[in-house]
Amino acid sequence: MNKKFTWNAESVFPSDDAWEKETNKIIADIPSVKQYQGRLAEGASVLLDALTAVNELLSRAQKVYVYAGFSYNVDTTNQKAAGMLDKAQGMYGQVASAVSYLNPEILAIGRERLERWMTENANLAVYKHAFDDLFRKQAHVRSTEVEEILGLVSDPLSGASNSTSMLTNADFKFKPIKDEKGRAIDVTQGNYDSELMHLPNRRARKAAYTVYMDKYAEHRNTLAANLSASIKANVFYMRARNHESTLAASLFDLNIPTGVFYNLIDTFKKNLPVWHRYFELRRKALGVRKLAYYDMWAPITKKKVKVSFEKAVDLICESLAPMGREYVETLRKGVLKDRWVDRYPNQGKGHGAFSWGSQGTYPFIMMSFTDEVTSMSTLAHELGHSMHSYLTWKHQPFAYANYSLFVAEVASNFHQAMMRGHLLNSSIDKHFKLALIEEAVGGNFFRYFFQMPTLARFELETHQRAERGEPLTADSMIALMADLFAEGFGPNFDMDRERVGMTWATFPHLFSDYYVYAYATGISGAHAAAGRILRGEPNAVENYLGFLQSGSSDYSLNVLKKAGIDLTSPATVEETFAVMENYIDRMEELMV
Repeated sequence: MNKKFTWNAESVFPSDDAWEKETNKIIADIPSVKQYQGRLAEGASVLLDALTAVNELLSRAQKVYVYAGFSYNVDTTNQKAAGMLDKAQGMYGQVASAVSYLNPEILAIGRERLERWMTENANLAVYKHAFDDLFRKQAHVRSTEVEEILGLVSDPLSGASNSTSMLTNADFKFKPIKDEKGRAIDVTQGNYDSELMHLPNRRARKAAYTVYMDKYAEHRNTLAANLSASIKANVFYMRARNHESTLAASLFDLNIPTGVFYNLIDTFKKNLPVWHRYFELRRKALGVRKLAYYDMWAPITKKKVKVSFEKAVDLICESLAPMGREYVETLRKGVLKDRWVDRYPNQGKGHGAFSWGSQGTYPFIMMSFTDEVTSMSTLAHELGHSMHSYLTWKHQPFAYANYSLFVAEVASNFHQAMMRGHLLNSSIDKHFKLALIEEAVGGNFFRYFFQMPTLARFELETHQRAERGEPLTADSMIALMADLFAEGFGPNFDMDRERVGMTWATFPHLFSDYYVYAYATGISGAHAAAGRILRGEPNAVENYLGFLQSGSSDYSLNVLKKAGIDLTSPATVEETFAVMENYIDRMEELMV
Protein backbone atom coordinates (compact mmCIF):
# COMPACT_ATOMS: atom_id res chain seq x y z
CA MET A 1 0.00 0.00 0.00
CA ASN A 2 1.18 3.53 -0.81
CA LYS A 3 2.84 4.98 2.28
CA LYS A 4 0.88 8.24 2.04
CA PHE A 5 -2.31 6.29 2.77
CA THR A 6 -0.93 4.89 6.05
CA TRP A 7 -0.45 6.40 9.51
CA ASN A 8 2.75 8.32 10.19
CA ALA A 9 4.40 5.70 12.41
CA GLU A 10 7.89 7.10 11.91
CA SER A 11 6.82 10.40 13.49
CA VAL A 12 6.41 8.48 16.77
CA PHE A 13 9.48 6.21 16.53
CA PRO A 14 11.84 5.99 13.56
CA SER A 15 11.88 2.18 13.79
CA ASP A 16 10.71 -0.79 15.82
CA ASP A 17 14.22 -1.03 17.23
CA ALA A 18 13.98 2.54 18.54
CA TRP A 19 10.64 1.63 20.11
CA GLU A 20 12.22 -1.44 21.74
CA LYS A 21 15.06 0.62 23.21
CA GLU A 22 12.67 3.20 24.66
CA THR A 23 10.41 0.52 26.15
CA ASN A 24 13.37 -1.10 27.89
CA LYS A 25 14.62 2.30 29.06
CA ILE A 26 11.22 3.13 30.59
CA ILE A 27 11.33 -0.10 32.59
CA ALA A 28 14.90 0.71 33.66
CA ASP A 29 13.81 4.23 34.69
CA ILE A 30 11.02 3.06 37.01
CA PRO A 31 13.30 3.46 40.08
CA SER A 32 13.50 7.19 39.25
CA VAL A 33 9.88 7.58 40.35
CA LYS A 34 10.02 5.01 43.14
CA GLN A 35 12.72 7.09 44.87
CA TYR A 36 10.03 9.56 45.98
CA GLN A 37 7.93 6.91 47.72
CA GLY A 38 7.47 7.79 51.40
CA ARG A 39 8.90 11.30 50.88
CA LEU A 40 6.01 13.37 49.48
CA ALA A 41 5.22 14.98 52.82
CA GLU A 42 8.73 16.49 53.03
CA GLY A 43 7.62 19.66 51.29
CA ALA A 44 6.09 21.35 48.24
CA SER A 45 9.27 21.08 46.17
CA VAL A 46 9.60 17.32 46.75
CA LEU A 47 5.94 16.77 45.85
CA LEU A 48 6.34 18.85 42.69
CA ASP A 49 9.50 16.96 41.70
CA ALA A 50 7.70 13.64 42.22
CA LEU A 51 4.69 14.71 40.15
CA THR A 52 6.97 15.96 37.38
CA ALA A 53 8.95 12.70 37.31
CA VAL A 54 5.78 10.57 37.35
CA ASN A 55 4.15 12.55 34.55
CA GLU A 56 7.26 12.40 32.39
CA LEU A 57 7.44 8.61 32.79
CA LEU A 58 3.72 8.20 32.11
CA SER A 59 3.99 10.39 29.03
CA ARG A 60 6.79 8.24 27.63
CA ALA A 61 4.86 5.07 28.49
CA GLN A 62 1.77 6.34 26.65
CA LYS A 63 3.80 7.10 23.53
CA VAL A 64 5.26 3.58 23.55
CA TYR A 65 1.80 2.11 24.06
CA VAL A 66 0.29 4.10 21.16
CA TYR A 67 3.00 2.97 18.74
CA ALA A 68 2.55 -0.70 19.62
CA GLY A 69 -1.23 -0.53 19.78
CA PHE A 70 -1.65 1.25 16.47
CA SER A 71 0.83 -1.06 14.75
CA TYR A 72 -1.23 -4.02 15.92
CA ASN A 73 -4.65 -2.58 15.04
CA VAL A 74 -3.77 -1.75 11.43
CA ASP A 75 -2.71 -5.39 10.96
CA THR A 76 -3.79 -7.82 13.68
CA THR A 77 -2.12 -10.70 11.81
CA ASN A 78 1.29 -9.10 12.42
CA GLN A 79 2.78 -11.31 15.11
CA LYS A 80 5.61 -8.91 15.81
CA ALA A 81 3.14 -6.09 16.46
CA ALA A 82 1.06 -8.38 18.68
CA GLY A 83 4.18 -9.15 20.71
CA MET A 84 5.03 -5.46 20.95
CA LEU A 85 1.53 -4.68 22.22
CA ASP A 86 1.82 -7.42 24.84
CA LYS A 87 5.15 -6.00 25.98
CA ALA A 88 3.74 -2.46 26.06
CA GLN A 89 0.82 -3.59 28.21
CA GLY A 90 3.17 -5.33 30.63
CA MET A 91 5.40 -2.25 30.76
CA TYR A 92 2.41 0.02 31.42
CA GLY A 93 1.26 -2.26 34.24
CA GLN A 94 4.69 -1.99 35.85
CA VAL A 95 4.63 1.82 35.58
CA ALA A 96 1.09 1.98 37.00
CA SER A 97 2.15 -0.15 39.93
CA ALA A 98 5.31 1.92 40.51
CA VAL A 99 3.39 5.21 40.76
CA SER A 100 0.51 3.81 42.83
CA TYR A 101 1.94 5.27 46.06
CA LEU A 102 1.20 8.79 44.82
CA ASN A 103 -2.48 9.18 45.71
CA PRO A 104 -2.43 7.59 49.18
CA GLU A 105 0.57 9.74 50.15
CA ILE A 106 -1.01 12.94 48.81
CA LEU A 107 -4.15 12.20 50.81
CA ALA A 108 -2.01 11.65 53.90
CA ILE A 109 -0.50 15.13 53.49
CA GLY A 110 -3.97 16.56 54.03
CA ARG A 111 -5.98 19.19 52.21
CA GLU A 112 -5.03 22.07 54.54
CA ARG A 113 -1.28 21.60 54.10
CA LEU A 114 -1.66 21.16 50.33
CA GLU A 115 -3.65 24.39 50.09
CA ARG A 116 -0.84 26.21 51.89
CA TRP A 117 1.82 24.68 49.63
CA MET A 118 -0.13 25.70 46.52
CA THR A 119 -0.29 29.33 47.64
CA GLU A 120 3.48 29.24 48.12
CA ASN A 121 4.32 27.41 44.86
CA ALA A 122 2.56 28.49 41.64
CA ASN A 123 3.81 25.41 39.74
CA LEU A 124 2.19 23.13 42.29
CA ALA A 125 -1.05 25.14 42.10
CA VAL A 126 -1.52 23.78 38.55
CA TYR A 127 -2.60 20.52 40.18
CA LYS A 128 -5.41 22.10 42.24
CA HIS A 129 -8.27 20.45 40.34
CA ALA A 130 -6.46 17.09 40.41
CA PHE A 131 -5.98 17.41 44.18
CA ASP A 132 -9.61 18.47 44.72
CA ASP A 133 -10.78 15.49 42.69
CA LEU A 134 -8.52 13.15 44.66
CA PHE A 135 -9.96 14.28 47.98
CA ARG A 136 -13.46 13.90 46.54
CA LYS A 137 -12.55 10.26 45.84
CA GLN A 138 -10.84 9.79 49.20
CA ALA A 139 -13.36 7.30 50.55
CA HIS A 140 -12.59 4.99 47.63
CA VAL A 141 -8.78 5.24 47.66
CA ARG A 142 -7.21 2.32 49.49
CA SER A 143 -3.92 1.93 51.32
CA THR A 144 -0.61 2.08 49.47
CA GLU A 145 -0.33 -1.71 49.55
CA VAL A 146 -3.83 -2.27 48.19
CA GLU A 147 -3.38 0.42 45.52
CA GLU A 148 -0.14 -1.25 44.43
CA ILE A 149 -1.94 -4.59 44.07
CA LEU A 150 -4.79 -2.95 42.11
CA GLY A 151 -2.15 -1.49 39.79
CA LEU A 152 -0.48 -4.87 39.35
CA VAL A 153 -3.69 -6.72 38.50
CA SER A 154 -4.72 -4.22 35.81
CA ASP A 155 -2.72 -6.09 33.16
CA PRO A 156 -4.00 -9.65 33.81
CA LEU A 157 -7.57 -8.44 34.36
CA SER A 158 -7.55 -6.80 30.93
CA GLY A 159 -6.71 -10.10 29.24
CA ALA A 160 -10.31 -10.91 28.28
CA SER A 161 -10.46 -7.88 25.99
CA ASN A 162 -7.16 -8.79 24.33
CA SER A 163 -8.23 -12.41 23.91
CA THR A 164 -11.49 -11.35 22.23
CA SER A 165 -9.67 -8.95 19.91
CA MET A 166 -7.17 -11.61 18.89
CA LEU A 167 -9.93 -14.15 18.30
CA THR A 168 -12.27 -11.92 16.29
CA ASN A 169 -9.74 -9.81 14.38
CA ALA A 170 -6.81 -12.17 13.81
CA ASP A 171 -8.24 -15.70 14.01
CA PHE A 172 -11.73 -15.32 12.54
CA LYS A 173 -11.80 -16.32 8.87
CA PHE A 174 -15.20 -15.85 7.26
CA LYS A 175 -16.54 -17.84 4.32
CA PRO A 176 -16.83 -15.81 1.11
CA ILE A 177 -20.30 -15.02 -0.22
CA LYS A 178 -21.63 -14.50 -3.75
CA ASP A 179 -23.16 -11.35 -5.16
CA GLU A 180 -26.22 -11.27 -7.41
CA LYS A 181 -24.04 -12.18 -10.40
CA GLY A 182 -22.48 -15.18 -8.70
CA ARG A 183 -19.10 -13.53 -8.10
CA ALA A 184 -17.28 -14.38 -4.89
CA ILE A 185 -16.90 -11.62 -2.29
CA ASP A 186 -14.58 -11.95 0.70
CA VAL A 187 -16.06 -11.20 4.11
CA THR A 188 -13.64 -9.44 6.47
CA GLN A 189 -13.84 -7.31 9.58
CA GLY A 190 -12.74 -4.40 7.42
CA ASN A 191 -15.46 -4.61 4.77
CA TYR A 192 -18.44 -6.05 6.68
CA ASP A 193 -19.77 -2.78 8.16
CA SER A 194 -18.40 -0.43 5.54
CA GLU A 195 -19.36 -2.36 2.39
CA LEU A 196 -21.28 -5.62 2.72
CA MET A 197 -24.13 -4.31 4.86
CA HIS A 198 -24.60 -1.54 2.27
CA LEU A 199 -24.99 -3.90 -0.71
CA PRO A 200 -28.21 -3.16 -2.65
CA ASN A 201 -28.93 -6.88 -3.20
CA ARG A 202 -30.85 -8.24 -0.20
CA ARG A 203 -29.83 -11.85 -0.74
CA ALA A 204 -26.14 -10.88 -0.70
CA ARG A 205 -26.63 -8.77 2.44
CA LYS A 206 -28.38 -11.64 4.18
CA ALA A 207 -25.61 -14.03 3.15
CA ALA A 208 -22.94 -11.68 4.52
CA TYR A 209 -24.89 -11.17 7.76
CA THR A 210 -25.42 -14.91 8.18
CA VAL A 211 -21.77 -15.79 7.56
CA TYR A 212 -20.55 -13.02 9.84
CA MET A 213 -22.89 -13.66 12.77
CA ASP A 214 -22.60 -17.46 12.52
CA LYS A 215 -18.83 -17.18 13.01
CA TYR A 216 -19.49 -15.30 16.26
CA ALA A 217 -22.18 -17.82 17.23
CA GLU A 218 -19.70 -20.64 16.58
CA HIS A 219 -17.54 -19.18 19.37
CA ARG A 220 -20.43 -18.01 21.54
CA ASN A 221 -19.26 -19.70 24.73
CA THR A 222 -15.71 -18.35 24.53
CA LEU A 223 -16.95 -14.85 23.71
CA ALA A 224 -19.47 -14.96 26.54
CA ALA A 225 -16.81 -16.20 28.98
CA ASN A 226 -14.52 -13.33 27.98
CA LEU A 227 -17.20 -10.67 28.42
CA SER A 228 -18.28 -12.26 31.68
CA ALA A 229 -14.66 -12.12 32.92
CA SER A 230 -14.51 -8.42 32.06
CA ILE A 231 -17.79 -7.74 33.87
CA LYS A 232 -16.55 -9.68 36.91
CA ALA A 233 -13.37 -7.59 36.88
CA ASN A 234 -15.58 -4.49 37.05
CA VAL A 235 -17.44 -6.00 40.00
CA PHE A 236 -14.09 -6.76 41.66
CA TYR A 237 -12.90 -3.15 41.29
CA MET A 238 -16.30 -1.87 42.51
CA ARG A 239 -16.05 -3.93 45.68
CA ALA A 240 -12.33 -3.27 46.21
CA ARG A 241 -13.07 0.47 46.19
CA ASN A 242 -16.25 0.23 48.27
CA HIS A 243 -18.81 1.44 45.72
CA GLU A 244 -22.48 0.46 45.88
CA SER A 245 -22.70 -0.65 42.22
CA THR A 246 -20.58 -0.93 39.08
CA LEU A 247 -22.61 1.89 37.49
CA ALA A 248 -22.01 4.16 40.48
CA ALA A 249 -18.32 3.19 40.50
CA SER A 250 -17.87 3.96 36.81
CA LEU A 251 -19.73 7.28 36.87
CA PHE A 252 -18.23 8.34 40.21
CA ASP A 253 -14.80 8.56 38.61
CA LEU A 254 -16.02 11.46 36.45
CA ASN A 255 -18.31 12.92 39.12
CA ILE A 256 -21.37 12.14 37.01
CA PRO A 257 -24.63 11.36 38.82
CA THR A 258 -26.23 8.04 37.92
CA GLY A 259 -29.29 10.12 37.04
CA VAL A 260 -27.56 11.13 33.78
CA PHE A 261 -27.45 7.47 32.74
CA TYR A 262 -31.04 6.79 33.75
CA ASN A 263 -32.27 10.03 32.11
CA LEU A 264 -30.86 8.77 28.83
CA ILE A 265 -32.38 5.29 29.14
CA ASP A 266 -35.79 6.63 30.17
CA THR A 267 -35.84 9.24 27.38
CA PHE A 268 -34.74 6.63 24.85
CA LYS A 269 -37.55 4.24 25.86
CA LYS A 270 -40.06 7.08 25.78
CA ASN A 271 -39.03 7.97 22.20
CA LEU A 272 -39.02 4.44 20.77
CA PRO A 273 -42.10 5.38 18.65
CA VAL A 274 -39.81 7.78 16.74
CA TRP A 275 -37.60 4.83 15.88
CA HIS A 276 -40.61 2.69 14.99
CA ARG A 277 -41.71 5.41 12.54
CA TYR A 278 -38.28 5.36 10.89
CA PHE A 279 -38.19 1.56 10.69
CA GLU A 280 -41.62 1.53 9.04
CA LEU A 281 -40.47 4.17 6.53
CA ARG A 282 -37.38 2.11 5.75
CA ARG A 283 -39.44 -1.09 5.42
CA LYS A 284 -41.76 0.54 2.87
CA ALA A 285 -38.86 2.10 0.95
CA LEU A 286 -37.16 -1.29 0.61
CA GLY A 287 -40.44 -3.00 -0.30
CA VAL A 288 -40.10 -5.86 2.18
CA ARG A 289 -42.83 -7.50 4.26
CA LYS A 290 -40.69 -7.45 7.40
CA LEU A 291 -37.50 -5.54 8.06
CA ALA A 292 -34.46 -7.63 9.08
CA TYR A 293 -31.31 -6.57 10.92
CA TYR A 294 -29.30 -6.76 7.70
CA ASP A 295 -31.69 -4.26 6.07
CA MET A 296 -30.71 -1.43 8.40
CA TRP A 297 -27.90 -0.17 6.17
CA ALA A 298 -29.39 -1.12 2.78
CA PRO A 299 -29.39 1.82 0.36
CA ILE A 300 -32.76 3.43 -0.15
CA THR A 301 -31.49 5.60 -2.97
CA LYS A 302 -31.10 3.82 -6.28
CA LYS A 303 -28.33 6.14 -7.47
CA LYS A 304 -25.00 5.45 -5.76
CA VAL A 305 -23.29 8.60 -4.49
CA LYS A 306 -19.50 8.44 -4.60
CA VAL A 307 -17.17 10.66 -2.56
CA SER A 308 -13.40 10.32 -2.86
CA PHE A 309 -11.18 10.70 0.20
CA GLU A 310 -9.85 14.05 -1.00
CA LYS A 311 -13.36 15.32 -1.81
CA ALA A 312 -14.54 14.20 1.61
CA VAL A 313 -11.78 16.24 3.24
CA ASP A 314 -12.83 19.28 1.18
CA LEU A 315 -16.50 18.96 2.18
CA ILE A 316 -15.65 18.42 5.85
CA CYS A 317 -13.42 21.50 5.87
CA GLU A 318 -16.07 23.54 4.06
CA SER A 319 -18.67 22.52 6.65
CA LEU A 320 -16.38 23.49 9.53
CA ALA A 321 -15.64 26.98 8.19
CA PRO A 322 -17.59 28.60 11.08
CA MET A 323 -14.94 27.18 13.43
CA GLY A 324 -12.34 29.54 11.98
CA ARG A 325 -9.42 29.41 9.59
CA GLU A 326 -6.86 28.03 12.05
CA TYR A 327 -9.10 25.11 13.00
CA VAL A 328 -9.76 24.16 9.37
CA GLU A 329 -6.15 24.53 8.23
CA THR A 330 -4.89 22.39 11.14
CA LEU A 331 -7.33 19.65 10.19
CA ARG A 332 -6.53 19.75 6.47
CA LYS A 333 -2.76 19.69 7.03
CA GLY A 334 -3.07 16.85 9.53
CA VAL A 335 -4.98 14.65 7.10
CA LEU A 336 -3.30 15.43 3.80
CA LYS A 337 0.29 16.23 4.82
CA ASP A 338 1.05 14.86 8.29
CA ARG A 339 -0.68 11.49 7.64
CA TRP A 340 -2.98 11.36 10.64
CA VAL A 341 -5.15 8.77 8.89
CA ASP A 342 -4.52 5.11 8.05
CA ARG A 343 -7.30 5.16 5.51
CA TYR A 344 -7.94 2.04 3.45
CA PRO A 345 -9.02 -1.57 4.24
CA ASN A 346 -6.48 -4.38 4.36
CA GLN A 347 -6.50 -8.01 5.50
CA GLY A 348 -6.05 -8.15 9.26
CA LYS A 349 -7.07 -4.56 9.88
CA GLY A 350 -9.27 -4.22 12.94
CA HIS A 351 -12.89 -3.43 12.18
CA GLY A 352 -14.47 -0.09 12.92
CA ALA A 353 -12.67 3.21 13.25
CA PHE A 354 -11.02 5.15 16.06
CA SER A 355 -8.80 8.12 16.86
CA TRP A 356 -5.85 7.55 19.19
CA GLY A 357 -2.61 9.15 20.25
CA SER A 358 -0.96 10.83 23.20
CA GLN A 359 0.59 14.19 23.99
CA GLY A 360 3.71 14.20 21.83
CA THR A 361 2.20 12.28 18.90
CA TYR A 362 -0.30 13.16 16.21
CA PRO A 363 -3.96 12.26 16.93
CA PHE A 364 -3.98 9.26 14.57
CA ILE A 365 -7.06 7.73 12.95
CA MET A 366 -7.60 4.14 11.84
CA MET A 367 -10.48 3.53 9.44
CA SER A 368 -11.41 1.77 6.19
CA PHE A 369 -12.46 4.46 3.69
CA THR A 370 -14.65 3.23 0.80
CA ASP A 371 -15.46 6.36 -1.28
CA GLU A 372 -19.01 6.65 0.06
CA VAL A 373 -21.01 9.15 2.12
CA THR A 374 -20.84 6.76 5.08
CA SER A 375 -17.04 6.82 5.00
CA MET A 376 -17.05 10.62 4.69
CA SER A 377 -19.20 10.80 7.82
CA THR A 378 -16.92 8.36 9.67
CA LEU A 379 -13.91 10.45 8.72
CA ALA A 380 -15.63 13.61 9.96
CA HIS A 381 -16.49 11.82 13.21
CA GLU A 382 -12.96 10.61 13.91
CA LEU A 383 -11.52 14.00 12.98
CA GLY A 384 -13.75 15.45 15.68
CA HIS A 385 -11.93 13.22 18.18
CA SER A 386 -8.57 14.14 16.68
CA MET A 387 -9.17 17.89 16.82
CA HIS A 388 -10.35 17.50 20.41
CA SER A 389 -7.09 15.71 21.23
CA TYR A 390 -4.98 18.19 19.27
CA LEU A 391 -6.43 21.23 21.06
CA THR A 392 -6.38 19.59 24.48
CA TRP A 393 -2.73 18.56 24.11
CA LYS A 394 -1.85 22.03 22.86
CA HIS A 395 -3.49 23.91 25.74
CA GLN A 396 -3.21 21.62 28.77
CA PRO A 397 -0.32 20.25 30.86
CA PHE A 398 0.09 16.48 30.96
CA ALA A 399 -1.97 16.24 34.16
CA TYR A 400 -5.05 17.36 32.19
CA ALA A 401 -4.05 16.21 28.71
CA ASN A 402 -6.71 13.51 28.51
CA TYR A 403 -10.44 13.93 28.33
CA SER A 404 -13.14 11.58 29.51
CA LEU A 405 -14.98 9.11 27.33
CA PHE A 406 -18.13 10.95 28.40
CA VAL A 407 -17.18 14.15 26.56
CA ALA A 408 -15.30 12.42 23.72
CA GLU A 409 -18.38 11.62 21.65
CA VAL A 410 -19.58 15.22 21.77
CA ALA A 411 -16.60 16.41 19.73
CA SER A 412 -16.85 13.60 17.18
CA ASN A 413 -20.60 13.85 16.58
CA PHE A 414 -20.32 17.64 16.47
CA HIS A 415 -18.38 17.39 13.20
CA GLN A 416 -21.12 15.25 11.67
CA ALA A 417 -23.87 17.57 12.87
CA MET A 418 -22.03 20.58 11.39
CA MET A 419 -21.45 18.72 8.11
CA ARG A 420 -25.11 17.81 7.69
CA GLY A 421 -26.27 21.25 8.75
CA HIS A 422 -24.16 22.80 6.01
CA LEU A 423 -24.49 20.27 3.20
CA LEU A 424 -28.26 19.70 3.48
CA ASN A 425 -28.78 23.43 3.00
CA SER A 426 -26.12 24.03 0.34
CA SER A 427 -26.50 20.98 -1.91
CA ILE A 428 -29.14 20.92 -4.63
CA ASP A 429 -28.60 17.27 -5.56
CA LYS A 430 -31.58 15.21 -4.32
CA HIS A 431 -29.65 11.93 -4.28
CA PHE A 432 -26.78 13.46 -2.30
CA LYS A 433 -29.21 14.91 0.26
CA LEU A 434 -31.01 11.61 0.63
CA ALA A 435 -27.68 9.79 1.02
CA LEU A 436 -26.70 12.28 3.75
CA ILE A 437 -29.95 11.73 5.66
CA GLU A 438 -29.74 7.97 5.16
CA GLU A 439 -26.28 8.03 6.68
CA ALA A 440 -27.45 10.36 9.46
CA VAL A 441 -30.45 8.32 10.63
CA GLY A 442 -29.64 4.86 9.30
CA GLY A 443 -25.94 5.10 10.10
CA ASN A 444 -24.92 7.61 12.76
CA PHE A 445 -28.17 7.88 14.72
CA PHE A 446 -28.96 4.16 14.41
CA ARG A 447 -25.57 3.34 15.91
CA TYR A 448 -25.34 6.06 18.55
CA PHE A 449 -28.98 6.68 19.38
CA PHE A 450 -30.39 3.16 18.98
CA GLN A 451 -27.75 0.43 19.18
CA MET A 452 -25.71 2.11 21.92
CA PRO A 453 -28.61 2.86 24.31
CA THR A 454 -29.80 -0.72 23.75
CA LEU A 455 -26.32 -2.02 24.54
CA ALA A 456 -26.26 0.27 27.60
CA ARG A 457 -29.44 -1.43 28.84
CA PHE A 458 -27.79 -4.80 28.18
CA GLU A 459 -24.63 -3.72 30.01
CA LEU A 460 -26.57 -2.48 33.04
CA GLU A 461 -28.54 -5.72 33.34
CA THR A 462 -25.52 -8.02 32.89
CA HIS A 463 -23.55 -6.08 35.50
CA GLN A 464 -26.47 -6.17 37.94
CA ARG A 465 -26.75 -9.94 37.45
CA ALA A 466 -23.03 -10.33 38.16
CA GLU A 467 -23.34 -8.12 41.25
CA ARG A 468 -26.11 -10.46 42.49
CA GLY A 469 -23.91 -13.48 41.83
CA GLU A 470 -26.04 -14.79 38.97
CA PRO A 471 -24.26 -16.68 36.16
CA LEU A 472 -23.61 -14.99 32.83
CA THR A 473 -23.83 -17.56 30.05
CA ALA A 474 -23.97 -17.31 26.28
CA ASP A 475 -27.62 -18.36 26.31
CA SER A 476 -28.64 -15.78 28.91
CA MET A 477 -26.76 -12.98 27.11
CA ILE A 478 -28.28 -13.91 23.75
CA ALA A 479 -31.79 -14.03 25.22
CA LEU A 480 -31.38 -10.65 26.95
CA MET A 481 -29.99 -8.96 23.83
CA ALA A 482 -32.77 -10.41 21.65
CA ASP A 483 -35.46 -9.21 24.07
CA LEU A 484 -34.08 -5.67 24.17
CA PHE A 485 -33.81 -5.42 20.38
CA ALA A 486 -37.31 -6.87 19.93
CA GLU A 487 -38.67 -4.03 22.07
CA GLY A 488 -36.55 -1.49 20.23
CA PHE A 489 -37.43 -2.56 16.70
CA GLY A 490 -41.11 -2.96 17.42
CA PRO A 491 -43.61 -4.61 15.05
CA ASN A 492 -42.87 -5.65 11.47
CA PHE A 493 -39.38 -6.84 12.34
CA ASP A 494 -38.00 -10.24 11.40
CA MET A 495 -36.47 -11.22 14.73
CA ASP A 496 -33.76 -13.83 14.20
CA ARG A 497 -33.20 -14.24 17.93
CA GLU A 498 -30.01 -16.31 17.76
CA ARG A 499 -28.15 -13.98 15.42
CA VAL A 500 -29.57 -10.67 16.64
CA GLY A 501 -29.01 -11.92 20.17
CA MET A 502 -25.26 -12.30 19.43
CA THR A 503 -24.92 -8.59 18.58
CA TRP A 504 -23.22 -7.85 21.92
CA ALA A 505 -20.24 -9.97 20.81
CA THR A 506 -19.58 -7.67 17.84
CA PHE A 507 -19.06 -4.60 20.05
CA PRO A 508 -15.63 -4.50 21.74
CA HIS A 509 -16.87 -1.27 23.38
CA LEU A 510 -18.45 -3.43 26.09
CA PHE A 511 -14.96 -4.10 27.46
CA SER A 512 -14.80 -0.40 28.39
CA ASP A 513 -16.87 -0.16 31.54
CA TYR A 514 -20.12 1.80 30.96
CA TYR A 515 -18.86 3.54 27.84
CA VAL A 516 -21.62 2.83 25.32
CA TYR A 517 -24.18 5.14 26.93
CA ALA A 518 -21.79 8.05 26.38
CA TYR A 519 -22.27 7.68 22.63
CA ALA A 520 -25.92 8.64 23.07
CA THR A 521 -25.27 11.47 25.53
CA GLY A 522 -22.44 12.54 23.21
CA ILE A 523 -24.60 12.79 20.11
CA SER A 524 -27.11 14.76 22.19
CA GLY A 525 -24.48 17.23 23.38
CA ALA A 526 -23.07 17.50 19.87
CA HIS A 527 -26.37 18.56 18.32
CA ALA A 528 -26.95 21.06 21.11
CA ALA A 529 -23.54 22.66 20.44
CA ALA A 530 -23.85 22.53 16.63
CA GLY A 531 -27.34 24.02 16.85
CA ARG A 532 -26.00 27.04 18.74
CA ILE A 533 -23.27 27.64 16.14
CA LEU A 534 -25.49 27.03 13.09
CA ARG A 535 -28.05 29.47 14.53
CA GLY A 536 -25.28 32.03 14.96
CA GLU A 537 -25.71 32.46 18.71
CA PRO A 538 -23.24 34.92 20.30
CA ASN A 539 -19.92 33.40 21.45
CA ALA A 540 -21.04 29.90 20.46
CA VAL A 541 -17.83 29.16 18.52
CA GLU A 542 -15.57 30.59 21.22
CA ASN A 543 -17.39 28.64 23.92
CA TYR A 544 -17.13 25.42 21.96
CA LEU A 545 -13.40 25.91 21.31
CA GLY A 546 -13.00 26.53 25.06
CA PHE A 547 -14.57 23.14 25.69
CA LEU A 548 -12.19 21.43 23.23
CA GLN A 549 -9.18 23.05 24.90
CA SER A 550 -10.19 22.12 28.45
CA GLY A 551 -9.15 18.47 28.56
CA SER A 552 -9.73 17.17 32.07
CA SER A 553 -8.97 20.48 33.81
CA ASP A 554 -12.52 20.41 35.22
CA TYR A 555 -15.27 17.83 35.66
CA SER A 556 -16.87 16.58 32.46
CA LEU A 557 -20.29 18.11 33.09
CA ASN A 558 -18.68 21.48 33.92
CA VAL A 559 -16.47 21.38 30.83
CA LEU A 560 -19.54 20.75 28.65
CA LYS A 561 -21.37 23.67 30.24
CA LYS A 562 -18.66 25.92 28.79
CA ALA A 563 -20.13 25.03 25.39
CA GLY A 564 -23.70 25.57 26.59
CA ILE A 565 -24.42 21.83 26.95
CA ASP A 566 -26.36 20.52 29.96
CA LEU A 567 -26.55 16.73 30.09
CA THR A 568 -28.02 16.59 33.59
CA SER A 569 -31.40 17.30 31.98
CA PRO A 570 -33.36 15.02 29.62
CA ALA A 571 -34.08 18.13 27.52
CA THR A 572 -30.81 17.80 25.59
CA VAL A 573 -31.66 14.21 24.62
CA GLU A 574 -35.21 15.26 23.70
CA GLU A 575 -33.79 18.04 21.50
CA THR A 576 -31.75 15.49 19.56
CA PHE A 577 -34.77 13.26 19.02
CA ALA A 578 -36.41 16.37 17.54
CA VAL A 579 -33.44 16.74 15.15
CA MET A 580 -33.86 13.10 14.17
CA GLU A 581 -37.59 13.59 13.52
CA ASN A 582 -36.74 16.52 11.25
CA TYR A 583 -34.40 14.25 9.28
CA ILE A 584 -37.18 11.67 8.96
CA ASP A 585 -39.57 14.38 7.72
CA ARG A 586 -37.06 15.47 5.08
CA MET A 587 -36.43 11.87 4.09
CA GLU A 588 -40.15 11.36 3.48
CA GLU A 589 -40.25 14.48 1.29
CA LEU A 590 -37.22 13.43 -0.77
CA MET A 591 -38.56 9.92 -1.30
CA VAL A 592 -41.75 11.16 -3.01
